[in-house]
Amino acid sequence: MIRRRSRQPRTISRGDPASTGHAVSTIRAIAARIRLINGVATTIAAVVEQQGAATQEIVRNVGQAAQGTGAVTGTIVGVAGAAEETGRAAGQVLDAAGALQRQSEPLAAEVERFLDPVRAA
Repeated sequence: MIRRRSRQPRTISRGDPASTGHAVSTIRAIAARIRLINGVATTIAAVVEQQGAATQEIVRNVGQAAQGTGAVTGTIVGVAGAAEETGRAAGQVLDAAGALQRQSEPLAAEVERFLDPVRAA
């Protein structure tokens, strides 16, 4: 059985120091670039995580604001109901005052008729 040697570029098979040095420096540059990209990716991941936390905080605040708005709306409805009751009560007081005035007019006339002879005497 005959084995064939794989063909390698001549510069590597000979161990050319200039080519090897260039390959090593190229690999180092690629590794440095990969570390840089990894750092950027890590920074982006941290920013995305912070943004997610901020979004959750906004959602929580909006929920609390909605609850507060609901409570205020309930209070306003209660105040409106109380104002309506107060208006009805004021109307009843006005009606009673009018009725009292109407009843007092004949009474005042009767008192005048009674007092006229007393004053004349």
